[in-house]
Amino acid sequence: MSQSQVQTQVPGRAPRPPGDRWRLQVVHTTRFRYGGPVRSSYNEARLTPENSGRQTTLRSRVEIEPAATAFAYRDYWGSTVTAFDLHTPHRELVVTGTSIVEAGPDVVDHDHVGWSALRGRLVRDRFGELLAPTPRTAMDPTVVRAARAAVGDAPPHQAGPAVCRFVREHMEYLSGSTSVRTTAMQAWTAGRGVCQDISHVTVGLLRELGLPARYVSGYLHPRPSAGIGETVTGESHAWVEWWDGGWCAADPTNGVPIGPRHVTLGRGRDYGDVPPFTGIFSGPRSEGHTVTVEVTRLA
Repeated sequence: MSQSQVQTQVPGRAPRPPGDRWRLQVVHTTRFRYGGPVRSSYNEARLTPENSGRQTTLRSRVEIEPAATAFAYRDYWGSTVTAFDLHTPHRELVVTGTSIVEAGPDVVDHDHVGWSALRGRLVRDRFGELLAPTPRTAMDPTVVRAARAAVGDAPPHQAGPAVCRFVREHMEYLSGSTSVRTTAMQAWTAGRGVCQDISHVTVGLLRELGLPARYVSGYLHPRPSAGIGETVTGESHAWVEWWDGGWCAADPTNGVPIGPRHVTLGRGRDYGDVPPFTGIFSGPRSEGHTVTVEVTRLA
């Protein structure tokens, strides 16, 4: 079966990262199976990590099997999207994103603003989309009042971490307990969810308190003491960022700062803006799909 590939970065040999940075390889494979030949499909994959002050993508490619016409572009939120369509009958579709990334700690280096500035017109006009609730992040008033009480009189730069702690204290991480369609309030009511749900709840409460907030999609190496060259099973991960004069980030699911184990793919209002894969097809029903993520610390 032929295979196509979109290469996004092709750098030269990279130097060894400093001690506070990790070099990680991430291999994310999605495999779809169908009950018969699919005649055509149109797809988008968000599998290319970003370049930022915290993170450098040294190499990234997206491979498609069977071969497809593909091109890459930046979407409205700044994520790199690999778009492709297939018009050759196929019973299986395999999309693999392979990236090598250097990641470091999230360094906060900005002047903090107060609540009066956040309530001002300039901030609300600039971040209107990141202050409004979405169907996935909307929270009931009773929960918002409880979060406000937990934050108390804290200034914005302390309110963000306080909201993360509040959510973590009230929600249990439980793998497989929800689906991608679960809303923040559904997960909150159940008292459990996965990283997507915990991030949706946190984003929703940050916005209700007046902090512009965004949902971050990426990966997390699961072992803080990972050995060099050891490949482990990972998974897609999600965390949050809020603006208090500059962007701050935190991982409310694990209660840790964003650091060298985190690889950022993209950001948006909620999961719906940054799904790793979306598409439509014409043909027999899908027999399901599997996703595997393998993470290796290279340096």
